Order: sequence, then C-alpha cells, then structure tokens
Amino acid sequence: MDNNAERNNKVPFDEDNYTHNIHKNNERELDRRGFLKTMVGAAGVFAVSTLPWGGLAAKELLGFGSRSHPRKKIADKSALKIGDAVEFHYPGEHESALLVRLGEHEYKAYKNACTHLKCPVFWSREEDQMVCPCHHGYFDVRTGKPTAGPPRRALPEIVIEWDGSAIYATGVKRYET
Repeated sequence: MDNNAERNNKVPFDEDNYTHNIHKNNERELDRRGFLKTMVGAAGVFAVSTLPWGGLAAKELLGFGSRSHPRKKIADKSALKIGDAVEFHYPGEHESALLVRLGEHEYKAYKNACTHLKCPVFWSREEDQMVCPCHHGYFDVRTGKPTAGPPRRALPEIVIEWDGSAIYATGVKRYET
C-alpha cells in the first residue's frame, strides 16, 4: 500500500519539464491557434479568388470594356404609325424590348423590364408613358426615367438607327445615374 500512496502523490514526469501538456494521447489536433490560422488562410484565399471578378465588374462599371451588339432589324417604318409600339427581342432572344414611334422622325426603344422587379413594361398611348402594372411604376417615354411608383432607375435605352424603310437596333446605352 505504501507503493500506491507514494505513486498518487507524485507527478509522473519531471517537474522541470514545463511542456508536459503539449502532446497527450487522444488530444485534438486542431487547437485555437491552429483554427485561427486556418480561418485567416481561408479568408485570404476567398479574398484573392474574388479579385478577377472585381476587376471585371470595375471594368464594366467604369466603361473600359467594349461590348458589341449585333445590328438587328426591328420593323419597317411603314408598319408603325405615330403613337404605335412594337415589341422585339434585343440584344438576346430572351431579352424583351419595346420600340415606340413618337413622331414623324422620332423613335425610342427600351429594354422591356421594369428596373424595380423586372416586370414587363407596356406602352400606354393614352397616358403617353411606359407603364409597369405590377407596382404602378411609370416611365417617361422620351428619357426612360421613372416618373411615379417604386422604380428609381431609368429603363436601359436601346440605340436605334433607321434608313429609308427600316428601323434597326444597334446597341444598348450604358446605364447613367
């Protein structure tokens, strides 16, 4: 019994060894310091991985990128009377747009998606403005800027050209604040 009592009152290692608690059996391999190093490393990897996308976004927003759009026939001039509108797809087949004839030589075309929640926008000849029926948004047909309702940004304008008999879409104007 003296032997057990003697073992219970003694430290099983040299008391001068202050690193006795670093490596123990079944100890977790990831301590707080290791965890923080891993998190800082992961945050650094995520930050660096977003740089190319940020560069592309900055290039687009600052206008350094040049985007070419195809020239596409919208309608014949004779098919549109003053005050009429025609829907077409531009620049892609899944992007709807609207062309309005306002005067003898005055045409305006806009992407046909409300800048609030992308609901379709319609031309109202009676109200002389573009109308979004989802949330009662109204846009000035000559500028594309919102006049009432929740939309805060103007409709993206489509660049149009016309020759003697036809009207063509040739591009999309950059968003202006």
